[in-house]
Amino acid sequence: MEEVTMTICDLIKRVKEKIDYEKVGMIVCHNGVVRGTTRDGRPAVKLTITKKIEAWDRIIEEMRERPGISAVEAYLHEGDRYVGDDVLLVVVAGDIRENVFPVLEETVNRLKKEAIEKQEEVGPATD
Repeated sequence: MEEVTMTICDLIKRVKEKIDYEKVGMIVCHNGVVRGTTRDGRPAVKLTITKKIEAWDRIIEEMRERPGISAVEAYLHEGDRYVGDDVLLVVVAGDIRENVFPVLEETVNRLKKEAIEKQEEVGPATD
């Protein structure tokens, strides 16, 4: 797998190149990182993450069609990710917060539920 380093700033720049500022009043972002614990409190060592491309593309396209939305971009750092590493980046641009914030939240939730497969490795971290 080719190593690609994408940052939230890179994704914001990509969105800014696509939008019409006559219609955009805000850009919101999500930068998910690997936590040091699982949801149930066990120590986490790493995540192995893969993308379901068809589901991913479908969700992004659906979110782009929402009222007031001018752009939606997302990036998943696939493969082995360790505590503190970036994982899921999402940027949404649109007119007003009542339109934009819900699309950011739904995009993140749907990508995580429908388009991302992950395996957690738990236990004490080793050097």
